[in-house]
Amino acid sequence: MNIKISVLDLAPIVQGGTAADSFRNTMDLAQHAEKWGYNRYWLAEHHNMAGVASSATSVVIGYVAGGTSRIRVGSGGIMLPNHAPLVIAEQFGTLASMYPGRIDLGLGRAPGTDQLTARALRRDLRNADDFPEQLEELRAYFAGDVENVRAVPGEGLDVPIWLLGSSGFSARLAGQLGLPFAFASHFSPDYTLPAIEAYRSTFTPSQVLDKPYVMVGANVIVAEADEKARYLATSQQQQFLNLIRGRTAPLQPPVESMDYLWSEYEKAALERQFGSAIVGSRETVKAKLEDFVNMTGADEVIASAHIFHHDDRLRSYEMLAEIVSG
Repeated sequence: MNIKISVLDLAPIVQGGTAADSFRNTMDLAQHAEKWGYNRYWLAEHHNMAGVASSATSVVIGYVAGGTSRIRVGSGGIMLPNHAPLVIAEQFGTLASMYPGRIDLGLGRAPGTDQLTARALRRDLRNADDFPEQLEELRAYFAGDVENVRAVPGEGLDVPIWLLGSSGFSARLAGQLGLPFAFASHFSPDYTLPAIEAYRSTFTPSQVLDKPYVMVGANVIVAEADEKARYLATSQQQQFLNLIRGRTAPLQPPVESMDYLWSEYEKAALERQFGSAIVGSRETVKAKLEDFVNMTGADEVIASAHIFHHDDRLRSYEMLAEIVSG
């Protein structure tokens, strides 16, 4: 299968585990992913979530980059309105200076949390409306085009910037600016094709890219048999169910059946969100992944797998790498 494959990690905290456990597992997975030929390893910014340890995203990126040697490491993404652009330029300038040629800066404009926590992070919730201006300011720091204020380190460094999105706004902006685009199909499947089309139709060649480059997120869980994979996937289904109910919790162990956990309405809502997940045996996942790539025309797939037991998660990513390279 001629497709680049990458890892999207939220450093999940499992029931009975700690953030320290999560970071050890993240490092272990990153080191294995590098060995298995994955292209990049991205971490996502989320806040006030009991099951996610990657809130201080830049710090975790540095940790992972320091424990690996070749794989690209970056953010999937940094929620730019949560931060001053100068701070992000300095943070990623620091990372790029420590690990040259290996750091990606993926940017989103959502808060990555609930509105109350967003207010605690941003103080001013109107900031998200200024995302294009914030992006322009950030890029100006890297270019050294801000009068009297310099990002040190950061200025003059080539840190690849990606725009991330789950709707059409960032898709069109990425196209207009000629930047690579990553779409969050793993939690916004219905908008995948419209957003990719919006990106490609508005793409303008730039110094960064001469043609569009699309990476698409997907929930991918592989096991020895379809039944085992569906069983492992119930941990992620429970996580989605908690989000639907407006609460967060550590990642729960898998269950034999979800029927006693959800209502019919919740089941339908979750299936709309999770129905596009690529879950199954090697053969099932290979067929579904090929269909997904053909449908989207993706240049790269970034796979997310919320699996309770670390060994099962490792095995899933190992099998996925074998599917893609086979």
